[in-house]
Formats: sequence, structure tokens, C-alpha cells
Amino acid sequence: MNKFNIAIDGPAGAGKSTVARLVAEALGFVYVDTGAMYRAVTWRVLQEGLTPEQTAEMIALTERIELRLVPGENGQQVFVDGIDVTREIRSREVTSHVSRVSSIPEIRRLLTAKQKELAKDKGVVMDGRDIGSQVLPDAELKVFLTASVRIRAERRFRELGGAQQGMSLEQLEQEIARRDKMDEQREASPLVKAPDAVLIDSSAMEIPEVVERILDLCRTRVGGGS
Repeated sequence: MNKFNIAIDGPAGAGKSTVARLVAEALGFVYVDTGAMYRAVTWRVLQEGLTPEQTAEMIALTERIELRLVPGENGQQVFVDGIDVTREIRSREVTSHVSRVSSIPEIRRLLTAKQKELAKDKGVVMDGRDIGSQVLPDAELKVFLTASVRIRAERRFRELGGAQQGMSLEQLEQEIARRDKMDEQREASPLVKAPDAVLIDSSAMEIPEVVERILDLCRTRVGGGS
């Protein structure tokens, strides 16, 4: 089978990472979680205690850090300067700051360059918010995966064990809606559906159904898949 690239975009909590990983496994492709890259930078920024005004310091930090994505048994492991931060980057603190950090144009430019390098040999499934529009505009298949804010909040609540973090479902729903607005309105690479992307609303779909839908698109639109 010829290798090709798949771009999966969509808002927070739409299930992009899980779906992208499963699609990559089914095709024998490499999965790249770009959201994890921005979360890793955000985690490092918080570790350094940088304030929102210290943009130059954030950019310099992004240039310095060693960021690695490694396939693991339970998904992708994320390492920052040799430290496994896979769990830490999913914290509520990182989640509440990542949109601000990822809106900095120079940080996006630095990470976009890394992402393009990862996909240059094809055979990559990459998910994020600007993959089809900015990072991989020539991807052979583009998908925009979404769901209602309420459904996304319920999924993320279960995933994070929201009650254990002292956060109600309503609070999480408000947080996701706020993040949607920030991602859609930022000047640098806003969240947007690429004109040639296929829209999939997963509000009433289970993960296996979404995966099969994308594999069907691979077969019908790209000629890949089995």
C-alpha cells in the first residue's frame, strides 16, 4: 500500500487523539499527536513559572527544549528533556493554559516545522487544530472531527475523572466552550475546517464507528486501507 498522510482536526474533546491513534494502527502508519506537543511546551512554561507577558522567554524555551513523541502500549508517550510527562500534560492546569501558549505565532512556527519534518516521508496520521489548513495542507485525506460541547464535556469528564479533580461537568463544559472560542479567534492558525476536509460529527457515534468511517474514506478517496 502506498503511504499517504491523514490530517484530523477538530475542537477540544472531540476524540481526535484516540481516533487518530487507532486509524494509524489499522493502517500501520505513524501517529503524531500535535496537541501533546503544545501541551508539553505549556507544561515546561508552567514549570519555569513564566507569566503571560514573558512571550520572548516562552519562545526561547520552546527553541531549547528537546521534545520526543514515542509510541507506547497505551498510546503515545511524551518526553520533555528526557522526562516522561505523558500524564502531567493532561492536568487541568495545563489544559487551562495551553490555548494561550499555543496562540503565540512564533511557538506555532517552531512546532509546525517539527510537525512538517515528521510527516515528510508520508505514512502519518496527525491530529490537531490546524493540520489540514496549515501544517499538512497537501494531506491526501483531511477530516474535521467534532461533537456538541455537551457531549465533548461528558467525554472529557469521564476521561479525566473530573469529580476527582474537584470539577463539575458544568464547569468543564464552560471551560471547553471558552477554549473553543480562544482557538477559533486566535490570529495565528485558528481552529478552522479546511475547505477540502470531510466533516464528521461524532455526537451520536462511538469511537469504532468514527475509525471505520475514516478507514472507509481512505479506501474510497485515497485508495488505501484494507
